[in-house]
This record gives sequence, C-alpha cells and structure tokens, in this order.
Amino acid sequence: MSGRQNNFLAQALQQGAMALRTQQFAQAEQIAANILKSNRTDRNAALLLAHALRGQNRGDEAIASLERVVRRGDDGEVETLLGALLCGARRAADGIAQLRRTAARRPPYVPSFQELAGQLAKAGQHDEAISTVEAGLALAPDSVDLKLDLGRLLHDTNDFARAANVLTAARDAAPGRLDVLNQLGRVLVLHGDYAAAADAFRRVLAQYPDDRSTRAYLATSLFEQGERDAAEAALRSVIRGQPQLLGRAAFVMAAGSRGRFFFSQRDAARFLGGEAG
Repeated sequence: MSGRQNNFLAQALQQGAMALRTQQFAQAEQIAANILKSNRTDRNAALLLAHALRGQNRGDEAIASLERVVRRGDDGEVETLLGALLCGARRAADGIAQLRRTAARRPPYVPSFQELAGQLAKAGQHDEAISTVEAGLALAPDSVDLKLDLGRLLHDTNDFARAANVLTAARDAAPGRLDVLNQLGRVLVLHGDYAAAADAFRRVLAQYPDDRSTRAYLATSLFEQGERDAAEAALRSVIRGQPQLLGRAAFVMAAGSRGRFFFSQRDAARFLGGEAG
C-alpha cells in the first residue's frame, strides 16, 4: 500500500471513529464497509464495523468479518468483541468458549476477563463469574476495573462485606473514579456503614451535583444515621423540577428505619414541596 493510500485509510478510520463517538452509527458502518471492500481482513475497519453495527442492534452481522481477522492471528481486542457478539447473537456457548480461549492467553488481555465474567453472570453462573475476575486480578492485581467488576458481582450475590473490602481497595487505588465511589456507597448502605456511604455519595455529588439517583442514595444513608432534616432536604432536591421522581423519593422516606410514611402520594408531595401526579 502506498503512502497516499495509507493516509487515505488513516483519515477514513479517523472519520469513522468520530462518527462512532457522535453515535452516527450508519455513517461509521458505511466508512468501515468501504474500507473492507478493498481489504476484507483490515483489523481496524472490522472493529469499526462491529461497533457501528452493534450500535444499531445488528452486531450479529459483524461476526463474519471479525472471524476473518481472528483467523489471521491472536488479537485480544478483536477476539473479546467477537465473543461478546456471539453471545448477543444467541450463540452463548460459542461466545463463552471464545472468551475462555482469549482469557487463557498470556500476556493477559484484561477486558476478556471482564467480558467473560459478565457473560457468565448473565447465564446465572455467578460463582464462575467471580472466579474469572479473581483469576484476572491474580494476573493484573492493580486493575481497578477488575476490582470494580468483582465488587459488583459480590454485591449481586449479597456478599456485602467482601464487596465493601474490594471496592474500598479500588477507591484507595483510584480516588477520582466516581463509578467506584458510587458502587462503594451502594454496597456500604447494604453493609450498614451509613456514614462511609454518605461520604462516598457526597464525593460523587461534588462532581455531579445534578445526579438525582446518587442524591436519593445519600438521603437513604442520612435517614439511617438519624439525620432526618438533611435527608429530607436531599429528597426535595431530587424532585425539584422532576415531579416524576416523587415515587422514588416517597419510597426512600418510607423504606428507611427512621424515615416517614405517607398514605398517599399527594401527602408525600405536599410534604416535600412537589406536585402529585
């Protein structure tokens, strides 16, 4: 391929990546398809096509092009995406088998462990999903993403104490990761450490003050600490300008051991200063 052709290809891929970022999936698909017409095994074009089709809920149409790339040699990124698309195309056995092969390769490709664990969890195999993430962490102990995934899986299996320990380690390693803080806060609520949960939620809200879901979780933590006035103020912020969230706010008040219960949504709305639907 000449230098001019290489420049054209690079520009086309850049345009395709931009189209993906702006969710112009049909445009990204067309760019990738044009490249693949001249080179059916172009790795980057195959990845671009797969992501574009996946964005249009047509991921199964990208399987053949990814399989051609995989046959040419080991490529963790392509193989992991292939495994995910196979699972999405109701070929879970094939997809999980592909992901197992990728996760078994060394050096490890961390996202393959994440995808495999996620697919196993979807299939109801939670113990194996947890073991998969733990195996990944044994190979990549500094991976915050794996720690976050492990915390989520332990949360889903009600192992709140262990989930809190794992997520606390993830937070300490990456204190600026808001997804870690949010997940940690939710686990700490269930674990009964309401003060630490409130601290985690406040850190998230310091960056995203309009995150109403996180503010509702903060209210839960505050109710359980006996800080009813602060909790109710948080719920008033949740429903301000969003009356459709009144039901969520009323539930938070009623579910807390130190909250309030109203017999009608109208009464809850009047108390919180919202409007009953």
